[in-house]
Amino acid sequence: MSTLRRAAVVIPAHNEEALLARCLTSVCAAVDLVHRIRPDLRTQVVLVLDRCTDGSAAIARTFPAVHTLGLDAGCVGRARAAGVDAALASMPRPERSWVACTDADSQVPASWLVHHVGAAERGIDLLIGAVHPDPDDLQPETLGKWRARHRLGGPHDHVFGANLGVRASTYAEIGGFPGISVGEDVALVAAAREHHARVAHTARASVLTSGRHAGRAPDGFAAYLRELDRSG
Repeated sequence: MSTLRRAAVVIPAHNEEALLARCLTSVCAAVDLVHRIRPDLRTQVVLVLDRCTDGSAAIARTFPAVHTLGLDAGCVGRARAAGVDAALASMPRPERSWVACTDADSQVPASWLVHHVGAAERGIDLLIGAVHPDPDDLQPETLGKWRARHRLGGPHDHVFGANLGVRASTYAEIGGFPGISVGEDVALVAAAREHHARVAHTARASVLTSGRHAGRAPDGFAAYLRELDRSG
């Protein structure tokens, strides 16, 4: 596979003033590291502010390297799609471009984008990454149940929008993220598989994400954590 030329990070946000600075700081650190390793790689960070009525926009303005896009959708699928569309506009060679997705309540490790770029250059078309909830947000019993189901560093078959990457050409070919309020990440992966794209899972560079039980998307990650609470 040819050397990657461009990479973008897309982040949807809805009223995330409490956690947004942490997210953007971590993403900018990941971009800085990939630039040190690959100074020829052109990058961009796109933050989609979807119906934000809090201080999220003001926080975003303190990160000059982050491009912000306003949206009035109230829908994470449409927000992700809008962010990717904005990134694709500056990717003239989509087969040599990559889009990495995370969430505004998440914190990526410094090596995160390096791993995504590496996967793309190995010929992967879609990368499904791992996440782990912030242990400070969970009761010990819930954290134990999470760890029993998700061994950190081990193989996994879960799909999380907070750690998902796709080749730009593949994204365009399969129709992109659907405009739905939950499950847009799973739908994208399903479409990639139907298209016979090269899909890979990785447990490396796991992303820390909020363990809150009242989430922004209905039936999203927070709902999964609530289900863990109720499980035996």
